[in-house]
Amino acid sequence: MSKIQVAIVEDNHDIRTGLMMIVNGVEELECRQTFSSAEEAIKILPLHCPDVVLMDIDLPGMNGIDCIKMLKDKCIETQYMMLTVYEDDDKIFSSLEAGATGYLLKKTSPAQLVESIKDLVNGGSPMNAQIARKVVASFNKPKVNKTPEELTKREMELLELLSKGYRYKEIADQLFISQDTVRTHIRNIYVKLHVNSKIEAINKVFK
Repeated sequence: MSKIQVAIVEDNHDIRTGLMMIVNGVEELECRQTFSSAEEAIKILPLHCPDVVLMDIDLPGMNGIDCIKMLKDKCIETQYMMLTVYEDDDKIFSSLEAGATGYLLKKTSPAQLVESIKDLVNGGSPMNAQIARKVVASFNKPKVNKTPEELTKREMELLELLSKGYRYKEIADQLFISQDTVRTHIRNIYVKLHVNSKIEAINKVFK
């Protein structure tokens, strides 16, 4: 039976080494890859896509959330678990939106971490109890529809160009911004308007 391959992206040397020891101390798990930055992970990880990536959020340079966004299309089958000190809602939901399927705090016990890695591979979405409670609470909040006035001027400009059939590259050229910035604006528009496509966004704003 093949072992579950785990990679670690963590800038703190002691934590990174400790996590590697925990993983390699379990017969069913194996860690051959560790990275101290998102940039290093993006460069090397796609060559050997592991089963699970333990990802820190607060990294030097690119953060862990953006790192997952970059890796998702390159390592499609890989599962991403945030392992961080952050408990605030924005970090949790940004991580989940980026493609993380698990979210644990660094104070998680080694035994729970190991079980969570196995759970992740078997289709689960492991989270600490307090994190899971925040996720559940978010669904119990009343939904408030955003009005077009709550979009920024730049977001409205971008949405208007989308409604005219412009492609992302054409919008980027028109507004003198990068395509990545265009995508970021698009994601923000979707979140604000509670929609999942540009057609829905255009219809909601321009009726």
